[in-house]
Amino acid sequence: MSVAHQSSAKVNRRASKGARRQALVAWGFALPFMIFFGIFMLIPILSSFAMSFTDFRASDVQDPFAVTFVGLDQYIQLFRDPQFIKSLGVTFYFVLVGIPLTMAVALLLALALNTGISRLRSVYRVGFYLPVVASIVAVAVVWRFLLQDDGIINAALSFVGIDGPNWLNDTFWAMPALIVMAVWRNVGTLMIIFLAGLQTIAPEMREASALDGVSIWQRFIHITLPLMRPTLLLGAILISVGYLQFFEEPFIMTNGGPLDSTLSVTYFVYNEFGFGNYGTASAGSYVLFVVIALLAFAQFRVLRSKD
Repeated sequence: MSVAHQSSAKVNRRASKGARRQALVAWGFALPFMIFFGIFMLIPILSSFAMSFTDFRASDVQDPFAVTFVGLDQYIQLFRDPQFIKSLGVTFYFVLVGIPLTMAVALLLALALNTGISRLRSVYRVGFYLPVVASIVAVAVVWRFLLQDDGIINAALSFVGIDGPNWLNDTFWAMPALIVMAVWRNVGTLMIIFLAGLQTIAPEMREASALDGVSIWQRFIHITLPLMRPTLLLGAILISVGYLQFFEEPFIMTNGGPLDSTLSVTYFVYNEFGFGNYGTASAGSYVLFVVIALLAFAQFRVLRSKD
C-alpha cells in the first residue's frame, strides 16, 4: 500500500472516530430529555392507546388483570353515544365558524398595521396581543360577567332599544358567545404571524402593480394571498389544534350547557375520566387526534405553496 493510501486511511479513521465522538456527545445531551419524554409522555400515550381497546374503569385500577380487551367495540359504542355525537357537532361548529372568523379578523388587523396605520403602531400591536398572554381563566370569568343577562353587554344594547338575550343560558346564543370570546382572545397570535408574513412581501411588487392600475382588491387576491400561503397555513394549523381542543371556555362559562349545546369533545373526555370510564375517555381522545390529523392534512392540501 502506498504512503498516500496509508495517509488517507488514517485520515478516514480519525474522521470516523471524531464523528462517533460527536454522536456520543449529542446523544449524551439528548438522553435526559429522551428519558423524561419516555417516562412522562411516550409511556402514557401508548398506555392510553392500549386502554382505548379495553373496558378499563376506575374500579379496575386495583386489579388491572380484570380488564377485558374489547377491540373496536369501545369505538363503536362511542359513536352510538348521542352525547358524544353531539359533542362532535359542537366542536365542528366551533371550528368551522371560529377558525375562518379568527383568520379573517387577524389578517384584516395585520393589513391595517402593515400599511394603514402609521401612528402608535406598536401600541396597537401590544393592545391586540394582550389577550393572548392573559390567563384564560381570568378572561373567561370577565366574559361570563359581561355576558350575564343583566351584564354590561345587555345594558349597552338596551340603550339602543335592543333586548339582549341571556347569552350563556340560551341554546342558540351560547356557542356564538363563546366563539366571539375565542376570536377576541386568539386573534393577536395570528395577527403577529400574518404581520410577519406581510412584511416579507417586497414593497416594490405593490408599487409596480399600483402603477399598472391594479386595484387594491386585485392586489390582495392575486399578490398578497398567494405569497401569504405558507404563513396562512402555519396560522391555520396553530389555531385549528387549539380550537379542536377547546375546553376552558365551556368549562368555566357554561359547564357544557345549556342542554349540552357547548359540550366539546375534550369536555366529554374530561367528564368520562371523571366518571371513571377510562377506556371510553381514551377512545374519545384518539378520535379527536384523528380529526386533528385529518384537518391538518386538508389544510396542507389547500394552503400549501403551488411552487
